[in-house]
Amino acid sequence: AQRNSSLILCYEDVNGSCIKTPYSPGSRVILYMAFSFGSLLAVFGNLLVMTSVLHFKQLHSPTNFLIASLACADFLVGVTVMPFSMVRTVESCWYFGAKFCTLCSCCDVAFCYSSVLHLCFICIDRYIAVTDPLVYPTKFTVSVSGICISVSWILPLTYSGAVFYTGANDDGLEELVSALNCVGGCQIVVSQGWVLIDFLLFFIPTLVMIILYSKIFLIAKQQAIKIETTSSKVESSSESYKIRVAKRKRKAAKTLGVTVIAFVISWLPYTIDILIDAFMGFLTPAYIYEICCWSAYYNSATNPLIYALFYPWFRKAIKLILSGDVLKASSSTVSLFSE
Repeated sequence: AQRNSSLILCYEDVNGSCIKTPYSPGSRVILYMAFSFGSLLAVFGNLLVMTSVLHFKQLHSPTNFLIASLACADFLVGVTVMPFSMVRTVESCWYFGAKFCTLCSCCDVAFCYSSVLHLCFICIDRYIAVTDPLVYPTKFTVSVSGICISVSWILPLTYSGAVFYTGANDDGLEELVSALNCVGGCQIVVSQGWVLIDFLLFFIPTLVMIILYSKIFLIAKQQAIKIETTSSKVESSSESYKIRVAKRKRKAAKTLGVTVIAFVISWLPYTIDILIDAFMGFLTPAYIYEICCWSAYYNSATNPLIYALFYPWFRKAIKLILSGDVLKASSSTVSLFSE
């Protein structure tokens, strides 16, 4: 039989190969550069966050351990998901085999949900810190932080492993799966029931974050007004120290707000697309799906940038790490805060 010569296949000599939709050489170079930049930023940016928190003793706090664990989830997205997705996106073919496709999809879901849960716990932590500052140190201890970190890892890993390795994601969709599955494709089909669960797993923590953050923002605003009215009268050093601490907490709340907003903006297109797809028979054009995917992946690269913009201590830590000063024996006790 004469093959249509205008069609380019992922695997020329294989029956049932996927059809390739090639980009022009110029577009491919630009796409590879953009995606490589995102992957490298996710890997090295989050590596810097983890190193900073674990190395400098001054950063050993329950909140910062959560931030380091979140960075670990984002780092793993940069290592296990983004490089392979980059090839899939640009080449429009999956060249890494069916088993690795399942593993990648499993990592993708696990690490991304892990990020959601970490952010949610960080929100709760900041909420307690701002609303109940006196009780906060006794409420949110290192062991509580450890429990939050464990939950943020165990739940997503168990969930994604269960979904992908039992084949529960495509139960009842066997015909659709065989229609979509060609050699060189890695499209995960998810049944409507599982998509709803996925959506709720994203939506509920996100809703919690938005509600808590709105409350944090209002309280921080009230505190700021209170401080402005008292600071003009106060001269004592202990009071001015309290004011500085309150300002630092407000700045942390602001940074958290930016992180949450960036997260919602990055993830919303993907979540909505998946939901529409499941109920409309997977109609989304491939390129729109890829844009939604990369919008979500890029979130793993943005958190270190947000910290670098808003936290002077993180910038100072980066300088010490990149200059090699961290290798000195006394470097772990260096003071990173300006006060």
